[in-house]
Amino acid sequence: MSYIDGMVAAVTTTRREEYRLHAQSFGGILREHGALEVVDCWGDDVPDGEVTSFPMAVKCGKDETVVFSWIRWPSRAARDAGTTRVMADPRAQTDMPFDGKRVIIGGFEVISES
Repeated sequence: MSYIDGMVAAVTTTRREEYRLHAQSFGGILREHGALEVVDCWGDDVPDGEVTSFPMAVKCGKDETVVFSWIRWPSRAARDAGTTRVMADPRAQTDMPFDGKRVIIGGFEVISES
C-alpha cells in the first residue's frame, strides 16, 4: 500500500495566493521526485475546539487560516528516497509562506482505503 505524509499549518489569511503558488510549485517538485499525489487544502469549515482542534494544534491566530495537506507516495521507501532528493533540489530551498515552527507533520502507513 502507499504511504502518506500529512501536514497541518496556519497561514496568514491575506497570503492565500502566495501559499497556493508555493504549494503548486513545491508539489511539482515532489511529483518529479516520486510523489504520486500532492493535495493542499485551505480551511473552510475548521471549528475551534474546547480540548483540541486543528486551530489549537497550530496556534492559529485570528488573522490566519488552517491549511491541511498530504502527499501520497508509492511506499515508505519511495518517500524516504524522494524526500532526500527534494531536500537536495535547489528549487525546494525557498522561504515558506507560513511559520514552520507551528507546522504539524507526520508519515502514515495506509491501512485502509474505501
